[in-house]
Amino acid sequence: MASSMKLPADTAISTEDQLRALVERGFRFVHPTDDDGEIAAVVGVRVHSGVVDVVRLHGENDVHAMRMPGDEADILAPRKVLWQRTGFVGEVLNAMITLPDDHAVPRRRGENSGCWVPVRPGAAKWVGAAS
Repeated sequence: MASSMKLPADTAISTEDQLRALVERGFRFVHPTDDDGEIAAVVGVRVHSGVVDVVRLHGENDVHAMRMPGDEADILAPRKVLWQRTGFVGEVLNAMITLPDDHAVPRRRGENSGCWVPVRPGAAKWVGAAS
């Protein structure tokens, strides 16, 4: 799912608008909680073109975004990262919004077909599709 929204580096938009732009690009968000039930982070995941894009917001100045191959076993601590950015919310979200989809890994037939399904609050598991 490609987005037509391209933001110049000097364009200032709200965090809410940036999150909406990510949803338009196909991101799905979860809000994992700690042992006390407090939100620990806001995590967005988008699977496309043989890759997985992840955005983790822990605070205004503690935001992480990355793109990894679609076969990564642990998307929160991947072994291989194709692209990443860390920093302030506006900068990192804008970088993910404007990251071209052609930065993806070429997909072989039948590879990385499946989806992430929730297994418990704040956790998900990759389930491969049967051929």
